[in-house]
Amino acid sequence: MAKRDYYQVLGLNKGASATEIKKAYRRLALKYHPDKNPGDRAAEERFKEAAEAYEVLSNDEKRKRYDRFGHAGLSGSSGFGSGGGMNMEDIFSRFGDIFGEAFGGGGFTGFSRGFGGGRSRVQRGTNLRIKLKLSVADIVRGVTKKVKVSRLKQAPSTTYKTCPVCHGSGQLTRITRSLLGQMQTTSTCHNCGGSGEVVDGVPPGADKNGMIREEETVSIEIPPGVSDGMQLKVSGKGNGAPNGGVSGDLIVLIEEEADPQLKREGNNLHYDLYISFSDAVLGTSLEIPTVTGKARIKLAPGTQSGKILRLRAKGIPDLNGYGRGDILVHVNVFTPQKLTQAQREFFERMRHDDNFKARPTDRSFFDRVKEMFE
Repeated sequence: MAKRDYYQVLGLNKGASATEIKKAYRRLALKYHPDKNPGDRAAEERFKEAAEAYEVLSNDEKRKRYDRFGHAGLSGSSGFGSGGGMNMEDIFSRFGDIFGEAFGGGGFTGFSRGFGGGRSRVQRGTNLRIKLKLSVADIVRGVTKKVKVSRLKQAPSTTYKTCPVCHGSGQLTRITRSLLGQMQTTSTCHNCGGSGEVVDGVPPGADKNGMIREEETVSIEIPPGVSDGMQLKVSGKGNGAPNGGVSGDLIVLIEEEADPQLKREGNNLHYDLYISFSDAVLGTSLEIPTVTGKARIKLAPGTQSGKILRLRAKGIPDLNGYGRGDILVHVNVFTPQKLTQAQREFFERMRHDDNFKARPTDRSFFDRVKEMFE
């Protein structure tokens, strides 16, 4: 069903002021409030529709986009107006102060189960935590990992009844007398935890709250650029809650596996390249590993040990999308520790060769060195 125009929902003209928008929403919220219309699904939908319209039109930025592009201008934004549907608990927590005084004062910490009478609180399941090991290749590319998680879920055939202590309100009210007169305090019901209902019957295998433990395969989207120790949240994949409550979240702790060749430092990767003495003297072309394959580099003749070459944008992508790190190649010239007699005699001659000292780039000398060590 196509959404109605938000101004039409609130009964306003397009040029309505912020004060007029708030008054119109409060009027509709009071009219269609669930506590005044218990069990009326049509009223509930009108209540949600009014909240969605108010959420957009009371926000200057969203209102400008809506005025220019209509509902299509909100498709990429977060919030009620993004097309994701309404949540009663969010409405009460964000806008409860607008109409809360007409229903006993104060904001709402939850909503009535079944929308009748009291203000019972929706229970929330506990979070689960797991560790997930990722290779450097996983981190560079981004990856989807499937893991098996043991979660608490509500058994389908569990039955509930109204809490006999709070009579479904989820709260206990106590009145005490003092020198200043009567004082009224309200607290969450200890018997039902604020839900307004308690377990009436559980199926075999379920605990006293009607919960069973089941293994579920969860897909986890890992964006490129995460790092060791970072935590990701998968909403709603933690333990469930009794009586149809809100599930907790799955917290994923990233553990980065060390790469045998590439060492990470921030978004840069470091690689130690070992070359022979002859390659350092004559120069060479060779391949080095990267995360996505291999890259060929050229070393100029006379390359010194300790030289650092930079391969730009071959490292780790920035998690926030700001470019990509580099691969830094550290050149290490291998000096042989054991020489043959001919090699030793050759270097002894070169040590005292004035021509060599004067012409260190003599190509014939370099060629002879290379022949001796190949």
